Amino acid sequence: MPLLSASSLFICLWLVELCNVANSVLSSSFSDLHTQFGFSLYQTLAETENKSNLIVSPASVSLCLGLLQLGARGNTLVQLEGTLGYDVNDARVQNILSRPQGDLGNSSESLRLQLANALFIQSGVKLLPEFTQHALGWGNTSLLSVNFSNPNHTHSQLQQWAHYQSKADDHLQTREELLHSSEEEEATRQDHLLYMALVSTLVFHGAWQKQFLFTETQNLPFTFSDGSTVKVPMMYQSSEVNIGHFRLPSEQEYTVLELPYLDHSLRLLVALPSDRKTPLSQLEKQITARAVGLWDSGLRRTKMDIFLPRFKMQSKINLKPVLQSLGVSDIFNPSAADFRGISDTDGLFVSEAFHEARIEVTEAGTKAASATAMVLLKRSRSAVFKADRPFLFILRQISTGSLLFIGRVLNPAEMP
Repeated sequence: MPLLSASSLFICLWLVELCNVANSVLSSSFSDLHTQFGFSLYQTLAETENKSNLIVSPASVSLCLGLLQLGARGNTLVQLEGTLGYDVNDARVQNILSRPQGDLGNSSESLRLQLANALFIQSGVKLLPEFTQHALGWGNTSLLSVNFSNPNHTHSQLQQWAHYQSKADDHLQTREELLHSSEEEEATRQDHLLYMALVSTLVFHGAWQKQFLFTETQNLPFTFSDGSTVKVPMMYQSSEVNIGHFRLPSEQEYTVLELPYLDHSLRLLVALPSDRKTPLSQLEKQITARAVGLWDSGLRRTKMDIFLPRFKMQSKINLKPVLQSLGVSDIFNPSAADFRGISDTDGLFVSEAFHEARIEVTEAGTKAASATAMVLLKRSRSAVFKADRPFLFILRQISTGSLLFIGRVLNPAEMP
């Protein structure tokens, strides 16, 4: 076998390094696009749900849209690409997308992170084998057959599936076979309207790297945006954390606190306007992917007294009007939707799209007992981070930067 010359070896190594750099740049660019989609999604929801707690999982929703993108063609594909900012049919993008999916659906003593997506398809529609293969390996996705001739019953089935997945304690079933319809179901199908419904759920419980002590929790005032107050269980700890101070384009300042979880792969970022008079809506409207990208380099290790309210929330979101306002409209239009990559059958379109997300933040980081002792906290000379007014939170995966959740707490006392 001929030996490589020194120059040939150098060129080979240079090409490998060039490929690594290119992949790194693509991964970074993709992460920014993913983050920007997440904030566009959140900001659209925040405008319509402007008086309540809110939580959404951009990672879950983008996986659902990616699944549709795999089977979309023509202008339907163009709209999905334009909204997500990337083409999932690109092998390099699929490689990046596959990385976080292995972590979405894990459970352990310190972590429960369960993702489930489902594509409900009109019974009798024959799926293309290539799409079925892709779909069953795509972000814990199930393919399920439904008879849409009874809309009320179908809607109930979708809600029950989402509720079951969000409440289940066992690992999610990710390999569902598409159920074959019977001749009776075929007879009840409306031939000119072939429906699909998209449902996504993500549930998270995690243990803090440093737990808040139950004995340090006490009822303290939380101030609403209108100036009124309510007493809520306020957790407390004194520890070294990463914290940073940043400025919005409108010059208002805000503070970001990072709280890591026990398994070191996830972190909760809490963003709070520095001036008590600055409404949270200013932060919500102006936050961008670029701003979040700067957080990592702008956080500094600091000894802090941290006050954070317990909160628990669940959001059930109809994605149809949200996606339409983001530019994804053809998928819901029977005459415009083009899903020839899913089935040879004409007329397939998305009739419904739902998303459900749930999170609980307590002293342990997981579900907690209700009663805690009331104590007076010692005064210290440490700096103070006190989330005693509306704040934004982000649950982010450290390795990929993926936004698992974005949400806000307007009222910690509001229970799902």
